[in-house]
Amino acid sequence: MLNKDQIAQRIAKEVQSGQYINLGIGIPTLVANYIPDDLEVVLQSENGLLGIGPFPTEDKVDPDLINAGKQTITMSKGSALFNSSESFAMIRGGHVHLTILGAMEVSENGDIANWKIPGKMVKGMGGAMDLVASAENIIVAMQHCSKDGQSKLLKECSLPITGIRCVKKIVTDLAVVEVLPEGGFRLLERAPGVSVQEIIDKTEGRMLIEGEIPEMSF
Repeated sequence: MLNKDQIAQRIAKEVQSGQYINLGIGIPTLVANYIPDDLEVVLQSENGLLGIGPFPTEDKVDPDLINAGKQTITMSKGSALFNSSESFAMIRGGHVHLTILGAMEVSENGDIANWKIPGKMVKGMGGAMDLVASAENIIVAMQHCSKDGQSKLLKECSLPITGIRCVKKIVTDLAVVEVLPEGGFRLLERAPGVSVQEIIDKTEGRMLIEGEIPEMSF
């Protein structure tokens, strides 16, 4: 079973040189720490940042430099700061190649629920709806099950939907899962020490198993 940093480390292997990437709040922000130095990528944030670097060490924290989740960040060489309206124009214009988001639920059709639990206070949707409607590729970073052991990879989402048929891949603490175009999940990799049967048992949605399923590598 993976911890949050290991989930982020595995997702970093999906990153390709030349991509503009938006990292959502939570586990996705950790991906910035694991992108290989030899890849030329640009990280974008809804609050008006292009060229985000890894999280700062304590001696390099600048309280004026924050991402959309209000976490302190660093800026890479050649970074730019601008109005959030221009940042959303980049997103809505289809200029973000890869979006990595956290989620509370994902359905077997690729629907995502990641912004609201009814009855609980929420600050707002932020840029999630724009991102899921505009990105070429959406990868979700999440826990496979809730704290009470219920699957979060579902037949249908029960929480308010953020986007429909938009998620392409999911990396959880148990597995790497692809969302099939025709619907359903396909198991690609399993976390070290986790069996295929455990993943099947903890997934409510349809799970396709093809051949031997390898353990994740980092």
